[in-house]
Amino acid sequence: MTEEKYILQMKNIVKTFPGVKALRGVELDVEPGEIHALMGENGAGKSTLVNCIAGIHGPTSGEIIYGGEKVENYNTAQALKMGIAMIHQELSPVFQRPIMENIWLGREPLNRFGLVDHKKMYEMSKKVLKEIDLDIDPKILMVSLTVAKMQMIEIAKAVSYDSKLIIMDEPTSALTDKEVKQLFKIMRKLKSQGKSIIYISHKIDEVYEITDKVTVYRDGQFIGTEITKKLPVSKLINMMVGRDIDEMYPKVKCSFGDVKLEIRNMTHSRLFKDVSFSVRKGEILGIAGLVGSGRTEVIETIFGIRSMVSGEIFIDGEKVVINNPMDAIAQHMALLTEDRRLSGIFPMLPVRLNMVIANISSYMNRIGLIKEKMLKLECDDYVDKIQVKTPSLLQKIENLSGGNQQKVLVARWLMTNPDILFLDEPTRGIDVGTKSEIYKIITKLAGEGKCIVMISSELPEIMGMSDRILIMHEGRVTGIIENTKDLTQEKLMAYATNTVA
Repeated sequence: MTEEKYILQMKNIVKTFPGVKALRGVELDVEPGEIHALMGENGAGKSTLVNCIAGIHGPTSGEIIYGGEKVENYNTAQALKMGIAMIHQELSPVFQRPIMENIWLGREPLNRFGLVDHKKMYEMSKKVLKEIDLDIDPKILMVSLTVAKMQMIEIAKAVSYDSKLIIMDEPTSALTDKEVKQLFKIMRKLKSQGKSIIYISHKIDEVYEITDKVTVYRDGQFIGTEITKKLPVSKLINMMVGRDIDEMYPKVKCSFGDVKLEIRNMTHSRLFKDVSFSVRKGEILGIAGLVGSGRTEVIETIFGIRSMVSGEIFIDGEKVVINNPMDAIAQHMALLTEDRRLSGIFPMLPVRLNMVIANISSYMNRIGLIKEKMLKLECDDYVDKIQVKTPSLLQKIENLSGGNQQKVLVARWLMTNPDILFLDEPTRGIDVGTKSEIYKIITKLAGEGKCIVMISSELPEIMGMSDRILIMHEGRVTGIIENTKDLTQEKLMAYATNTVA
């Protein structure tokens, strides 16, 4: 095969950071007009590789061949000029400026007086938005858009650079099913125009729906490239994790105890109304519903982050008052939040402080100094228990993969020894192998008699892990399914859209 067959070739790429060899001689070949998935567990090297492609990092060694020519020592601005654009998982728009200014930021068209030509920018923006079938006024402020619309604007920006290669890093992590369909429609249109897309995702069903080829990495090493439609799911998982996962949802029936938590007629002024449910010791209650149904807001209110207008909370049959998260923690509650970057990790702090921050007082002596030996022993124990991959407890948590960050947050709350554990999207943005490990932790906790409430947007996950499922629609409970054995995704969606016959 000749070099020209590919728009991009990464040959024997090595990337070393202080103390970490992130890439160990990996390969990647991308053809023109191809949607190519990169898959692997968190920490496999996917993000490091695409950062090298986009000019964010330079490889320590190896060759990058783009358009048949070897390229090296280029930065992100030069990558954009070459026709390489990257849409990051964490979007960072200029919220208080309009769409058109976000698209042309730093490239604004000027009039003959050297001033920004807003009329021309408006027309240029309309044209580029039309190219991706997005009917929206370019003068609208970014702050008023949904995450999905912001994602589309990032694609429009990539198109405006006349990009030949677009990298999409977890683009569907915060999108609804309808929004995902719109994104895939745009991706297919870009493909038909001869543009190539590198697509990073942990959602296996999406990879099979939209991609042509899959390249898998594991522990910074190249495992293989396969044609998507010819690759069995079982083989893909084995390539990713290096072992077979016999049972994705290792839920076992636990013996339930007495009711541990009961919520009666809880109402928020705007977000939800008249929510009631109970959870027994040893039970996993799943909460399902579409984005905006009020799921997260309900558990945030129970945990004292939001205020309720009316309603009652009972623990072990006794009414309790929870005004803030400290009250909740005092009642042996724990909350793994939906967005680990926004409301979970402290990025600049080391792993060990991220682990103990919710319970740090228990590691202090009488004069307020940390008991270093005790802290290290317990952190080491949890790193071993839930298999956190980190070079050291002193490593900044921002340098860990998403899955390992999530494990640290799970450890944080387990170290508070909770009786009631709220898990909001516990496996969002993490790989299939780490998901399986987190499911085992959840099942083990239920077996120990913990009371678990789990929110998930992934229907197979909520059905596979829950003993009972509460479904919400627009701030109201539309049903509580007691028997999940014969439950179908169609029936669950009927409750979530309030269309049950």
